[in-house]
Amino acid sequence: MANKKRALIIGITGQDGSYLAEFLLEKGYEVHGMIRRSSSFNTDRLEKIYEDPHVDNRHLILHYGDLSDSNSINSMVNKSRPDEIYNLGAQSHVRVSFDIPEYTADVDGLGTLRLLDVIKEQNYPIKFYQAGSSEMFGKVLETPQKETTPFNPQSPYGCAKVFSHMICKNYRDSYKMFICNGILFNHESPRRGRTFVTKKIVEGLVDIKLGKKDKIFLGNLDAKRDWGYAKDYVQAMWLMLQQDKPDDYVIATGETHSVREFVEYAASLVGYKIVWQGKGLEEVGIDEKSGKVLVGIDENYYRPSEVDVLLGDATKAKKKLNWEAEVKFKDLVDLMVKEELSERGLKA
Repeated sequence: MANKKRALIIGITGQDGSYLAEFLLEKGYEVHGMIRRSSSFNTDRLEKIYEDPHVDNRHLILHYGDLSDSNSINSMVNKSRPDEIYNLGAQSHVRVSFDIPEYTADVDGLGTLRLLDVIKEQNYPIKFYQAGSSEMFGKVLETPQKETTPFNPQSPYGCAKVFSHMICKNYRDSYKMFICNGILFNHESPRRGRTFVTKKIVEGLVDIKLGKKDKIFLGNLDAKRDWGYAKDYVQAMWLMLQQDKPDDYVIATGETHSVREFVEYAASLVGYKIVWQGKGLEEVGIDEKSGKVLVGIDENYYRPSEVDVLLGDATKAKKKLNWEAEVKFKDLVDLMVKEELSERGLKA
């Protein structure tokens, strides 16, 4: 195992972390992952690759740690001695960041700085990937958004991610460290957390189909996002760290679609045709055939400051990394709905 490349994934139990871990194991890496202590098991997404800690010659090794705790970060890096570190750890829910701004800033902003300081003090080079976000562009100053587009974040989450992005650039320039910022636009999958709008829509519509729920409640139906597939996007993260020189890249599909479109297409896949009635908070989505209200609006799901349209230009990634999104909007929704139906024993 001495010749194996070693990677440390911060946030390995999340959507991206689990896909990245699988990808790196297939590449022959020894993968280390940071998990936070919890009284309930939070390793569901790692079931396919989980290895018993008592087994010798493991390829996947998990460590307890937290981005808010410098000592645990230091200990973890020293134990794993990774060639590459992927920082995917974050309080990643944009709406929730308004409710817990200080925590979001600590983990998503200062957490990155803590990691960089530990890496800087190592006696060997470590390549570092920082997970940025299209939310850094916020109320966009140009469309589409590329690497040179100015940031204009509209949430504590976006602001914390901008800090991380800039401190990474600062450490890269100041200490000649190999640091890449990936500015990833929205990326989804069947492993998406249940409070995120795409998973919420898909799960909710299947619940309605099964008679477990009457309707789902959403926020801004007209928000437009560039939605890709998380499994595609983790390959881009790895490719960034395989280049000769560190750089920053936008990772996106180049298409934008509204929440409304997502609802309509997902609904069509489970046998509903949605028609809309009313305006604003009174708007409802009705099943044309039965006349049943399937979608309502809850103002609690609106953000205090909204981001209307995000659309990424991944030209640089295509040119330099030879990467482009394989799964586009309709294929992504298909994939998520089919997986949800399959998990409930239903056919698409």
